[in-house]
Amino acid sequence: MQNIKITKLIPGGQALGTTPDGKKVFFWNALPGEIVKEYQITKNKSHYAEAIATNILHSSPHRIFPQDKCYLSTSPWQIMDYDYELSQKSALVQEIFREHSIIMEQPQIITDNNPYYYRNKMEYSLYWNHDLNTIQLSFHQRGSHRKIPITSSSLEHPEIFTTAQQIVDDLNARHEEARKYQSILLRCNQSGEVSGGLYENGKPHPVFPNLTDDILGQKYSYSPNGFFQINLPVYELALQEICQHITTSKVLDLYAGVGTIGLSVARDKELTLVEVDKFAFHELCSNITKAPHNIHAILSKSEEALNYIQPNITVILDPPRAGCDAKLINKLLEVTPPKIIYLSCNPATQARDIKVLLEKYQIDTIKTFNFFPRTPHIENLVILSQK
Repeated sequence: MQNIKITKLIPGGQALGTTPDGKKVFFWNALPGEIVKEYQITKNKSHYAEAIATNILHSSPHRIFPQDKCYLSTSPWQIMDYDYELSQKSALVQEIFREHSIIMEQPQIITDNNPYYYRNKMEYSLYWNHDLNTIQLSFHQRGSHRKIPITSSSLEHPEIFTTAQQIVDDLNARHEEARKYQSILLRCNQSGEVSGGLYENGKPHPVFPNLTDDILGQKYSYSPNGFFQINLPVYELALQEICQHITTSKVLDLYAGVGTIGLSVARDKELTLVEVDKFAFHELCSNITKAPHNIHAILSKSEEALNYIQPNITVILDPPRAGCDAKLINKLLEVTPPKIIYLSCNPATQARDIKVLLEKYQIDTIKTFNFFPRTPHIENLVILSQK
């Protein structure tokens, strides 16, 4: 096996190395500057391979001992110190935008400096221990279908893991078998209340009791099964930044979900929220029942609600990872609302969309938020205004 030097981290979180014969290898469990001596191939194609480094020479000064044994399954960036993680995420955003011909300095990265126990939602697999004839909590091993049993996890609120273990203890007391169940899904609010439970194979997913949380002083109701932000303290930091850029009396919140962005930053405006998912829309309507009459919810695809884009409106975009539909981007260029606020969980598709919008817009602000510490996931905010 040939030694491979790691040159950099790439979008997606893996570390890049090149074999002596020129083949690219994308590693988990490796850092820039390190030399990988031994590794386990998880995918092997003609022009590249994916692998997990198992023996490192000349460890990076930024390498630390991971807190969880299951870190490769849940949070593969546990191997680096937190300041280095922040700097790498900022550099990756800069690189992604440069690949789309958008030249900028490394953006400021915002964090609450709590890299562990931040997730308010977790889904566990169930592992059958043949030696003990018992069920154990588990995660899937990265790059395979194999399950890894766990006895601890440092990403989610402790109340979530405690509740999951209680469910497993109850299953074992009733001599249940793991193969009967798909997973355990649990969600926790900021007060420590937990909702969720078991998904059983071959049966519809149950509807669990809703939770409530306060965001910037406003109360929101949401389903444990549905979409809601994972890291509320950092999400609030992003919302506070967005608040500073609302300058019009009318606001359009596209891809609104359960409404937490628009309702948190523009409750006192003439606000229109557009959401396509029926379950999220139901939660959205519930969240605006006590809001002023100037707030309206629209059940529609955002790219089919183009008539709501007006010349005197601030537009908020928070699309899924695929980014915005081309029809929506073209409509924004046609109407040219004065300000566009674009929050994205995928800087690559965000940069693609913004490159088109730069025909008539300029970038006022770019800030990166560390919603998902110890993982390579990045949340990026871009504020655009008319040229």
